[in-house]
Amino acid sequence: MSDTTGPDADEPSLDEQIAAYQREFSDLDPQVEQVISALGRLNRRMNVAYGRQLAALGISNAEWEVLKALILAGAPYRMGPGELAKRLGLTPAAMTHRIDRMATEGLVTRDRDESNRVRVIVEVTDEGRAKWLEAMRMASDFEEDLLQDLSGDERGTLSGMLIRLLRRVEHAQPDAGGRLTDLT
Repeated sequence: MSDTTGPDADEPSLDEQIAAYQREFSDLDPQVEQVISALGRLNRRMNVAYGRQLAALGISNAEWEVLKALILAGAPYRMGPGELAKRLGLTPAAMTHRIDRMATEGLVTRDRDESNRVRVIVEVTDEGRAKWLEAMRMASDFEEDLLQDLSGDERGTLSGMLIRLLRRVEHAQPDAGGRLTDLT
């Protein structure tokens, strides 16, 4: 598949980008670069679309990440702020700030653990769970639309290939976890 037009005047098409790369770096494999560049552009555009959906719900991506971590923990959708900070790659101070804001907005509660009064527990509220569910519905619709031109077999093949790529990166960078904290 060839991309001959850019999405806007600020970004060259993939073909133009790869031609420029080849001009400056003759060892470049254009097929590899097309795959990697397409994945990068797709990721950026999907992040923008998801960000718009979250903004329409009145929550930020940062708040979404907290809600997602709590939901993934399973019912009753709670955990300590330290564990949340570790899962999200945040400092305890940054996590406290995020929890404060989310508690004010009614997305989570923060209470003392009855079995250990020193420990704090963060829990998703009904409103927080409702926003998470609506965000999931919106994302699901977007993702179905995104993949509408692929058959079930093609989706399965693409999924398998992307998982293989992900495993290779995870093997090469086992401590990265998608966070850039080690680069700052």
